[in-house]
Amino acid sequence: MSLGDDEYRPDSTDDGRSVGRQTRTRLPERTGGDPYGGGRRTARPSKSMVTVMGVVVLLVAAIAFANRGGGDSSGTDSGRDGAARPTAPTGEKPVPGSDGGIAKGFPKTGQGAQSAAANYAVALVSADILKPDRRQEIVRQLFVDERVGELEAKLDRAYSEEFLDGLGLDPDGNAAKGMTYVSRTAPVGTRTTESTDTTTTVEVWCTGAFGTAGVSSTNPVANDWFTMTLKLRWSGGDWKVESFSQKEGPAPVNNDRQASDADEIAKAVEEYGGFTYAR
Repeated sequence: MSLGDDEYRPDSTDDGRSVGRQTRTRLPERTGGDPYGGGRRTARPSKSMVTVMGVVVLLVAAIAFANRGGGDSSGTDSGRDGAARPTAPTGEKPVPGSDGGIAKGFPKTGQGAQSAAANYAVALVSADILKPDRRQEIVRQLFVDERVGELEAKLDRAYSEEFLDGLGLDPDGNAAKGMTYVSRTAPVGTRTTESTDTTTTVEVWCTGAFGTAGVSSTNPVANDWFTMTLKLRWSGGDWKVESFSQKEGPAPVNNDRQASDADEIAKAVEEYGGFTYAR
């Protein structure tokens, strides 16, 4: 799914997250009894793949609309060498607590800002963001005060009952009985592109699993890769979001690995919890 401050434009490749993009999924082909199909071949689009593409584009359009008109969060390099920083232990104390499962109280340091951005990216692309009550809590916790009202109204319009119904969810954002809606994001890395005493812009490279797990699901769970850019401001003793955007990739080549069935995916979501990210 996609979040961003830019207006929705099909097939755009700017800082609006994956605006109008299509997800390409490579699936293994089988021939006879050979489980590897006699070698890898280019997969032809299947009906399920087309459905996944449609759902991803739908999510992109909704969230791009939700944040339309915000500030520009497409950070540019501010003179740093651009090299990746190792995520080795630093000796810094972890955050002092959490609110609704989202870490809070990040230190006013570069590492603190990157940790905040990684945790916020997970929350902003979670299944909870589709639930009206939980969405209100997330927005009020993550964003600077002056943007809360605006974002609440836009997200409520974007995640309308009609939109949720298109995902197979009820007005409260819940999947039908026997189904599990999956929207799980995992940050792969972070980097700071701009920084002042009170503001910083962080890019978070993410992967994730998105879709509905269930025997009769028409929106199978698929993998996605994207980069979220968050402009943060130090406010009230913590890092808060001023604006954010997303774009697709960088994405590796998919392995020809057999996909798990719906029950296995649903069970994994229930049994494996998320992480609090820190550097």
